[in-house]
Amino acid sequence: MIITVPLRERAYNIEIENGLLQTFDTSFLPHEIALLSNQIVAPLYAAPLAQRLRAAGHRVLEFAAPEGEGAKTLEWTSRAYDALAEFGFGRSGAVVAVGGGVVGDWAGFVAATWMRGVDLVQIPTTLLACVDSAVGGKTGVNHARAKNLIGAFHQPKRVLIDPQCLQTLPLRELRAGLAEVVKYGVIADANFFAWLEDNIEKALKLEPSAIEHIIARSCQIKAQIVGEDERESDASGARATLNYGHTFGHATEATSGYGKVLHGEAISIGMTTAAHLAKLLNLCDDADALIARQTRLLERIGLPTRSPRDTAFETLWDAMVLDKKSRDGVVNFILPVRLGEVRLVRDVKKDDVRAALET
Repeated sequence: MIITVPLRERAYNIEIENGLLQTFDTSFLPHEIALLSNQIVAPLYAAPLAQRLRAAGHRVLEFAAPEGEGAKTLEWTSRAYDALAEFGFGRSGAVVAVGGGVVGDWAGFVAATWMRGVDLVQIPTTLLACVDSAVGGKTGVNHARAKNLIGAFHQPKRVLIDPQCLQTLPLRELRAGLAEVVKYGVIADANFFAWLEDNIEKALKLEPSAIEHIIARSCQIKAQIVGEDERESDASGARATLNYGHTFGHATEATSGYGKVLHGEAISIGMTTAAHLAKLLNLCDDADALIARQTRLLERIGLPTRSPRDTAFETLWDAMVLDKKSRDGVVNFILPVRLGEVRLVRDVKKDDVRAALET
């Protein structure tokens, strides 16, 4: 299946096919390739791909960072620059990111900033990366005080998704990826949400038809939103809806220590908080039913729906104020109006967020 992200001269295809990593035509790639991955994924997928590329006549650099959010830093970005410089990597080459969301964000930032930008190809190997982070052009690294605070928009030239890569994915990572899938149902497609309710066990068992449908529908929704609002230049634009669950979720990640709470786990907590906040502010039609259905689905997946109790609210609030989605110290939330529709709510009061958390 091919899904196009409609960005005029920057339009690109998302290709989804079982076995694609072993079969895709490498001729669209330039002569020089920098394969950026991590130390877990590299031997599984990046190294065999490097062998294929070299056999096809490409000059290939392999560079692997440590696994986890700890590699999504300026330090590891600088180490990648050193490797590129030593290799003699020029502006005509392409960075190929092979891995999950951390690798895609970090490698994408390397591609966006090396010699003012080189081509990028995303090959996601986790569900979260397949349905979310590999698509849309957001790249970046973390700062000690906030997630993804340092970054750039840099659209890939192509996204290659091989669902068979998910066979090596730990169950916790699969569950985390499904949080972003649930998000798409809440923000844009009530029928898709209902389909997830009926088929979530098949997804957890990695049944091919279920996984392919999940990836394809999620990518379709994100491609449409990104096509309408590429850079989220206006906080009220279409792309802002993708931040459902992320205002509180990113704060949870930053304050708990990157990697202790996975991104999808934090988003699950964030979506639960946002739904309760919508009820508190009387924004949501039949809020009790939405909260019940969303919470039940997240818990069936095995995701947390309660905030960690060892973090002070003031610490969480400070992280939300610093988050990129805030404007001029004002904390904004994406909140559900009904299943399949959300809206931006500006300047959410501190006490209301506290009350939603307590609920």
